[in-house]
Amino acid sequence: MNQYRKYVNEQQVQGLLTQTPSWGVDILTIGHNLHPARKAYPDHNHPNQYYFDWSEGRVLDEFQLVFIANGQGVFESQATPPTLVEGGTAFLLYPGVWHRFKPSYDSGWEELWVGFRGHFAEYLMRQECFNPEQPLIPIGLRSELLNVFTRLIDTLKYEGTAHQQIATCQVIQLLGLVYTSALLSDTGRNRREQIVHQVRYKIQGIWAQPIDFQKLAEENNVSYVWLRKAFKEVMGVAPGQYHLNLKIDKAIQMLGETSLSISEIAHEAGFESLFYFSRIFRKKTALSPSEFRAKRLLVSLEKMGSNG
Repeated sequence: MNQYRKYVNEQQVQGLLTQTPSWGVDILTIGHNLHPARKAYPDHNHPNQYYFDWSEGRVLDEFQLVFIANGQGVFESQATPPTLVEGGTAFLLYPGVWHRFKPSYDSGWEELWVGFRGHFAEYLMRQECFNPEQPLIPIGLRSELLNVFTRLIDTLKYEGTAHQQIATCQVIQLLGLVYTSALLSDTGRNRREQIVHQVRYKIQGIWAQPIDFQKLAEENNVSYVWLRKAFKEVMGVAPGQYHLNLKIDKAIQMLGETSLSISEIAHEAGFESLFYFSRIFRKKTALSPSEFRAKRLLVSLEKMGSNG
């Protein structure tokens, strides 16, 4: 799907309403964007009324449905703490509700969105499964949602009364798919995964520091026993092991990309001693840190030689 954006101002909305009766869903913005890794978000193409600074967040006067097709990032709102969002997740933005979101700096993401308002839109968004306090919805009908989004974008590339009416039907169809995904998903499982991803996001933010997992569990109003079990079921490893793996991954990155000594890297990665770091590193990679760095350097030199 090609990238595409369209924003409709108030004058254009009123102009469309004079051409055809409103079906109760007025489309205000539509888009598909591939945001690359290691670039600031939002990008410069966001118009002023939609642009926001991460430190301040944003409040809209419309509904928006945002679908993250690929990549990962973080979402936070008035009622939702910072939560990791991965591909296959939709979130709903509500008028007057503060929120902010962004892709991971290292991964970027692919996003599709539609902004809308109107009396029928308000009726749909009052349905029980649409709740501002639970805006994140895992999409079980992923391919269907992408297909409807693609058709909606293609429809709105053209102007005309008939196209606007077709687009309105497609937005209603999108909300129906999200509604169905919400009904099909297990509420208890969603809550469990939400807590796990909140904890995961927290770990990623303080990866180089010692982490009190008991305290982290209490901050999320669960016991450590519950958190450890839930985290392992969702992520495949216990939270402590996830933290350790993350530290090793960061150390591997520093070994390949910096000139820091092995001792400095052990300290930067939050290991209590060089001995402990070297022992864990060898256990995870079958090489000592110095052997790993030498092997990485040799591979780089061989690539340079073949390119020359």
